[in-house]
Amino acid sequence: MATLPNPAPDTDSASASPSFESALSELEGIVAAMEAGQMPLQDALDAYKRGAALLRQCQATLAAAEQQIRILDADGLRDFDAAQLAPGDAGTDGKQEG
Repeated sequence: MATLPNPAPDTDSASASPSFESALSELEGIVAAMEAGQMPLQDALDAYKRGAALLRQCQATLAAAEQQIRILDADGLRDFDAAQLAPGDAGTDGKQEG
């Protein structure tokens, strides 16, 4: 009988979901166990359900990170190009040499 990797403790999933990294690691373990093909049917169904929940959590975490990047990028993050600085902008205290 194949055994599943130890899932995260079954606490209130809304308040204590695993980190992205631990969810991904658990998901990889479930996939490996299922690919081995030695799981009884009920264990495979339970593993599939757990894997689907972990996949949704990972996708939501990635979507939130992408949204944060879009917000930061729209707020003015650009590639730095020193050639675009006006003379006197870099390394001065605002006084122009004259």
